[in-house]
Amino acid sequence: MNGTARLVVETREIEPIDDLLEYADPAQPLAWLRRGEGMVALAGSVAVGMLSIDPSMPGQPSGSRATRLAQAWRELAASAQIDDPVGVAGTGLVGFGALAFDDSSVSASSIIVPSAIVGRRGGRSWLTRIRSPFDLPEPSFAPTPYGPYWSGTLGPGSLGPEGYQDAVRGALTAIEAGEVSKVVLARDLVGTIPAGSDLRRLARALSSEYPDTWTYAVDGIIGASPETLATVAAGTVTARVLAGTASRGGDADADAAASVRLATSAKDLDEHRYAVHSVLESLRPHTTALAASEQPFMLKLPNVWHLATDVEGDLRDAASSLDMVAALHPTAAVAGTPTDAALALIRTLEPFDRGRYAGPVGWVDARGDGEWAIALRCAQFGAAPAQRPAEYRDAIPLVAHAGAGIVAGSVPESELVETRVKFRPIVDALA
Repeated sequence: MNGTARLVVETREIEPIDDLLEYADPAQPLAWLRRGEGMVALAGSVAVGMLSIDPSMPGQPSGSRATRLAQAWRELAASAQIDDPVGVAGTGLVGFGALAFDDSSVSASSIIVPSAIVGRRGGRSWLTRIRSPFDLPEPSFAPTPYGPYWSGTLGPGSLGPEGYQDAVRGALTAIEAGEVSKVVLARDLVGTIPAGSDLRRLARALSSEYPDTWTYAVDGIIGASPETLATVAAGTVTARVLAGTASRGGDADADAAASVRLATSAKDLDEHRYAVHSVLESLRPHTTALAASEQPFMLKLPNVWHLATDVEGDLRDAASSLDMVAALHPTAAVAGTPTDAALALIRTLEPFDRGRYAGPVGWVDARGDGEWAIALRCAQFGAAPAQRPAEYRDAIPLVAHAGAGIVAGSVPESELVETRVKFRPIVDALA
């Protein structure tokens, strides 16, 4: 993990901005958006702060990645000099983060502090400049025209449809043996996009098609997540639990029938209860007045219905959003229950490293407030051209994942169909 010298932060209100993504970097966008609001790093900005846990580096201390990043962020924020008269969520010192799903992953977990951030919330827009003592170039405050449209190619990964159904059968055997009550299994698609592609196009497509999700682009992972892991603001923590999924119907009657089937499905309701219970158990030590609705509500997205439950509590200590990430991740919604046994089974049945898929992604400010989602409906992009194998010099490699929760009564063919539905947002956007 590496930090930085003392940072000097200045936020000023600016004229309203309509399209934040126009100001992001085409090749490496750094963005957090929902319903047209959020923040992006200004094109040309550099990382003046970088907190990173890279498992390939020797001498890594003990503790979960999220816990270690939370402590490193506290130290960085405590030394920063901040001038922020705007004072809304997302102003002042902000770091964008993406963490690996599994602490044993070979992927790094990072928080990036860019030298310039443009944001919009509640009708107000702002520009934040973050300077370090080093002499670094200052990016110009100007939009960058979008590059041409492009399309990607996708094909089967290391766990194809037949292999995935076999993995589900293996999970059902483990459930029957009492090893786990639930496990979430993912499969992968691999592909490429043309070298030089404007990746803002992908973020823009996801944001336009799925405006109620968190659209994110952080350190090579881009997606649109419907699931809030934790939001912390002014001493309150909230989370949205999603577990239980059904495809939308082709017409109004079929859609209503699909919603009713999901709302009354014993299998999906059991899966949802496991997920809600894991969130409540993780938050209880940190909160007072913790509350969740008794019954899930139906969350309608353009391609699926989800069973959803909102959870809210008052923090009993000075815990930050990163502390809540450490407490919550991985939830039963993306791993299973019991957690350790589910993770062990995932490592056995999935023939790949998930990287940041299903890991925490979001932002944190100097107070520790922030918004964190679970990195779903996403693609992870490969290294810079000079670092790629020769066969990828004219293309950027990518991998996408989608998963389903396996419980007693799950049917392998149905779980495969669920992954196809969950792949749709990223596959359509890449096309």
